Amino acid sequence: MGSFATLADIKAIEAEMPWADRGLPRSIHEFLGRTAAQHGARPAVSYQLTSAPGDPGETLSWADLYGRVTQTANLFRSLGVGERDVVAYVLPNCTETVQVLLGGMVAGIANPINPLLEPEQISAILRETGAKVVVTLRAFPKTDLSAKVAEAVKHAPSVKTVLEIDLLRYLKPPKKWIAHFLRPKGAVSHHAAVKNYRTELKAHPADRLTFTDAREDRVAAYFHTGGTTGMPKVAQHKVSGMVYNGWLGNRLLFRETDTVLCPLPLFHVFAVYPILMSMIASGGHVVFPTPAGYRGEGVFDNFWKLIERWKVTYMITVPTALAALMQRPINADVSTLRGAFSGSAPLPIELFNRFEKATGVQIIEGYGLTECTCLVSCNPPSGAKKIGSVGIPFPYCHVRILATDGAGGFRECGTDEVGEICVANPGVFEGSTYTEVDKNRTLFAEGRYLRTGDLGRIDAEGYLYITGRAKDLIIRGGHNIDPAVIEEALMGHDAVGFVGAIGQPDAHAGELPCAYVELVKGASVTVAELMDYAKAHVQERAAVPKHIEILDELPKTAVGKVFKPDLRRKAISRIYDAALAEAGVAARVVEVAEDKKRGLVARLAPQGDEAKVAETLGKFTCAWEWKA
Repeated sequence: MGSFATLADIKAIEAEMPWADRGLPRSIHEFLGRTAAQHGARPAVSYQLTSAPGDPGETLSWADLYGRVTQTANLFRSLGVGERDVVAYVLPNCTETVQVLLGGMVAGIANPINPLLEPEQISAILRETGAKVVVTLRAFPKTDLSAKVAEAVKHAPSVKTVLEIDLLRYLKPPKKWIAHFLRPKGAVSHHAAVKNYRTELKAHPADRLTFTDAREDRVAAYFHTGGTTGMPKVAQHKVSGMVYNGWLGNRLLFRETDTVLCPLPLFHVFAVYPILMSMIASGGHVVFPTPAGYRGEGVFDNFWKLIERWKVTYMITVPTALAALMQRPINADVSTLRGAFSGSAPLPIELFNRFEKATGVQIIEGYGLTECTCLVSCNPPSGAKKIGSVGIPFPYCHVRILATDGAGGFRECGTDEVGEICVANPGVFEGSTYTEVDKNRTLFAEGRYLRTGDLGRIDAEGYLYITGRAKDLIIRGGHNIDPAVIEEALMGHDAVGFVGAIGQPDAHAGELPCAYVELVKGASVTVAELMDYAKAHVQERAAVPKHIEILDELPKTAVGKVFKPDLRRKAISRIYDAALAEAGVAARVVEVAEDKKRGLVARLAPQGDEAKVAETLGKFTCAWEWKA
């Protein structure tokens, strides 16, 4: 274990030997086995169903976890899962989720699915991956997951078995009796066999695999990206990429004495690769609080006490969670804390400073993508943390900033010149990132560098900055506006908690900048005041928002990113309705739906003067149609 401070340190690690010579584990079972042999008695994974610091917690040692994962893999093989077959799980965080994830990777291909998705989206992912086995919850109070998954399985003919995990075992009487009494009754019927995971597990050995563990590199996980429109892309992850993420964590960040608090979901790459794989590589200890992580009841209120309880050395967070934490007093001993890792979205400077002042600990910001099996870069733990930067690319990770040259090729951007961030590293599955062949066709620059779709620049000291999403650019009359310019300016206002800037449709310019704002808890400010603030602080005149709206809460993804498609839907509805009203047409936008080829489409009702509507809305770029 050694930290790093500069780009020279990274180069020195790369110079030690080629990546292929590092003698790393060739399978997930071997990876876990090495850890169990070295750190068997040490804590591996801890879990609390409820969030109070005195509530019961369950801890598995590395030896325990190795045995449970071996058993789980044997169970999956007995259900007909070969190494190219898929085990999907639709689960909140719990001890079993870790076992199912790793057991699925050992037996075949694990496919984590976001439990917040709707049945049709879950079903679309199950069909795309051809899942044979689905693992989910048995009906449990305060969740409709069991019924949702049953509905999804009805439309996924490849699924042969549904294994159910019962959270009731985590509760003690009288809570256990109450939960049993409140358990939802009856789920949708479907074609698959339904079995109890823990009962089935007992029939299989924990001390050996009942099949030969393949040592050649292979795909061992499918992660869906998006999925919020019902049209998910599925990224393929190889064992080598998983081990690479773990090796980075062990070499540069964690040791076996570390305890990491991770309230992020185990269907997201951040929790699975930089955290769980790093724990396997280092022999460290990871704590998952509540099924829903940061969204769990009482997690924010008890957060600092949980750090004290588990003697946490590193916490994992995202900017939205951090903003909520900073609104609560630090009411516990957090002196064990050495660092905090933040990812998934840019971190406002104000939050960085507020956190350091409150805890004495600096936030380490990093960058990763589902398409890269996660890790790309991070601010050096022992070096300068440039706020707004996502740090220095990791060893064996080649990041280039490329721009199209106008002739079908690419040109390298200069220092601090903005272009598309393109990545080659052991986590990139060259040429086959997605399961759908068509989606890989234009994904690689020079056949090798994954085009991330993120815009960025690299400074003179090798630090990478993300300046926006290529697809998030606001294009005003041919002029490109980076939404980050607006978001960062408005985040400087004391009353502002979160900002999402997008382009709203405009008949003349194509798009005009517009911003949606969520206020800090208890704060108040008027739209007029925010407009004045934006005019004074957004440096680029063309980027000053034409419209600012305050929402009770901005739409966010499961890991706390502002979800911009929902904001675009709002803006399209508002602009189109105003234009239709002005034209004296009765029709209004009833929904804005995603179409695979046309993007967002406004659906109108009641049907009326088609020619007048076509004339009115024909001035905008976003398509429209009558609501069927």
